[in-house]
Amino acid sequence: MSKPQAFVIGATGMVGGAIVRRLIAEGAQPIGLSRQPRSGDGVSWVAGDLEDLGRVPLPPLDVVFATAPVGRVADAVPVLAAAGMTRLVVFTSTSIETKWDTPDPDERAFIRDWGAGEARVIAACAAHNVGCTVLRPTLIYLEGRDGNVSRIAGLIRRFRFFPLMAGGEGLRQPVHADDLAAAAVAAAARPHAIGKTYNLPGGETLTYREMVGRIFDGLGLPRIIVPVPDWAWRMILPVAVKVLPGLSATMATRMAKNMTFDVGPAAGDLGFQPRRFRPQFRSN
Repeated sequence: MSKPQAFVIGATGMVGGAIVRRLIAEGAQPIGLSRQPRSGDGVSWVAGDLEDLGRVPLPPLDVVFATAPVGRVADAVPVLAAAGMTRLVVFTSTSIETKWDTPDPDERAFIRDWGAGEARVIAACAAHNVGCTVLRPTLIYLEGRDGNVSRIAGLIRRFRFFPLMAGGEGLRQPVHADDLAAAAVAAAARPHAIGKTYNLPGGETLTYREMVGRIFDGLGLPRIIVPVPDWAWRMILPVAVKVLPGLSATMATRMAKNMTFDVGPAAGDLGFQPRRFRPQFRSN
């Protein structure tokens, strides 16, 4: 029988792909799950869908990294455990805390489902004797690929300015996808991380305004940030969300809200040392 290997669910995504690259750099040959047949890149690819994993011929597994929707991961725990999984490192988000009571009903329902999925995956792992670690990143970015920082960059690149509600004084901690991959690999190797949930903020706390300024810098463009009073936002938002693709009402109103977390537990237990926020978009 072949030796159990690390299995990466979400291996073609931002964080999952970074996990794969780190495992390969350490001399491993990870297994990646993909809906479409793939080959090469130092990965043993398995074609299949997470929602129908019981039909997928899985090789012997040990450690599983999962960046896919946590509710689907929870449903797959019995199948993964039957294939040999003894350790699961799964990603959710600090949004479970910061957006729990968002005024947007669709977003609120999504976040509540996310929180329920997190609870289910923890319970499923306990029921199947699988050591579980939950990682909750803050605002994830990977230049040119994410839907947060890169979305703002897209708006700036197109319009050469960015509108801020009021002063944009809400605090943020953007975290790079590769730093999250480092935390995941570290968590899998540390038994004391089993049964714990870690918040994973970026290496720098800065205002929303300064975060946007750094994105201008990364694009090589002058900072043109236009403050818009709250009352004006309420008037122009119905039009703005149509004219500025990627802008949303909740994105605008949260510009003044602090969304920060303590890096201490992850730094102490996982050696987590995220980079400062200096994105580079000029080659993207």
